[in-house]
Amino acid sequence: MRFLKTIVLGAALAVAGNAALADKLPLASISSYLNDLTTAKGAFTQINSDGTISTGTIYIKRPGRVRFEYNAPDTGLVIAGSNTVVIFDTKSNQPPETYPLARTPLSIILARDVNLGQAKMVTGHAYDGTATTVTAQDPENPQYGNIQMKFTGPKPELRQWIINDGNGGQTTVVLGELQKGGNLPNKLFDVGSPGKAPSR
Repeated sequence: MRFLKTIVLGAALAVAGNAALADKLPLASISSYLNDLTTAKGAFTQINSDGTISTGTIYIKRPGRVRFEYNAPDTGLVIAGSNTVVIFDTKSNQPPETYPLARTPLSIILARDVNLGQAKMVTGHAYDGTATTVTAQDPENPQYGNIQMKFTGPKPELRQWIINDGNGGQTTVVLGELQKGGNLPNKLFDVGSPGKAPSR
């Protein structure tokens, strides 16, 4: 279950290289995109810190809710809701692990009002010719870690994020095409029970 923790805990990679400033997506545009992302679902591929690869489906319901549902043979399920992140192992008899959402870098994406222009929130903002990369942290609690997000343009589209934990572990989440809008039932994000996702 260690690889699941790295989804929600840690710090992001430093952004390197020289940006082509003219093509870099503005922080205000990225903030607006995230604020408009109320519900979404789609496939994701996760590269874990040990080099293994996991796949699954992500469900997002902003503010404050996300669900990572892993495909077999993985037995993990991560749910954020009610200001809490819970990590379930659906084939284990052990109780789930619980963390405050505010202590995780994902809280930046899930905030009610995303404002990447806030002082000391963004520590990296670069363009590599294809994607704009933004590294962000909680400016009040940088010790909680950073998240490095990649967006393509000209209109922002979230494609990937990378989280590094404080022990040097690294997890990359690559998003497939997100289906935006529509209704996602609140029970999907019930941190008291793993529940079941709707049929795909």
